[in-house]
Amino acid sequence: MYAMSLGEDGAELRPLEPWQAEEFLAHMDRGREFIGARNGLPDVVTDLESSRAFLRTYAERAAADAGRIHGIWHGGTLVGAVILRTFDAAGGTAEAGCWLEPAAAGKGLVTRAARALIDWAVEVRGIHRVEWVVSSSNEPSIAVARRLGMTRDGVLRGSYLYRGERHDEEIWSILAPDWRAARAGA
Repeated sequence: MYAMSLGEDGAELRPLEPWQAEEFLAHMDRGREFIGARNGLPDVVTDLESSRAFLRTYAERAAADAGRIHGIWHGGTLVGAVILRTFDAAGGTAEAGCWLEPAAAGKGLVTRAARALIDWAVEVRGIHRVEWVVSSSNEPSIAVARRLGMTRDGVLRGSYLYRGERHDEEIWSILAPDWRAARAGA
């Protein structure tokens, strides 16, 4: 297995695979309430088998070249993840996403991890457009989209039903030429 350094604080980005289901479940248990405030994943990953099934889904997506999941480790502990929820190499589009447990928030981990994943998608796989879909009330995730240099394309009013309430979703994106220009200026 490989790990990519995310900076001098020892944070790493690594693929998440089904054999890591116990560690993934422990991470989800630590962050269940915090993550669940904005993300339905804690409702899906509730025990070891559902943890394994979730990671198996992403292993199958990776095998089909249709998605990816990478964990964020800090201090040797899995504290979050970034995903390419959708990935269409032929069409040149992907949708990225993320989550963190509360102890890891505010350290720039998601921004660094998403930057690495998007850079791979654009530079290695030739993706032209990366989207970031986020609830309008999720300010931390919107802040990540801004730090990544994304542009808000629009708002889908009342499009997301979550725990019995309708939420607006914002679509943010960055195109490969803009990504490259921002990286060159960094």
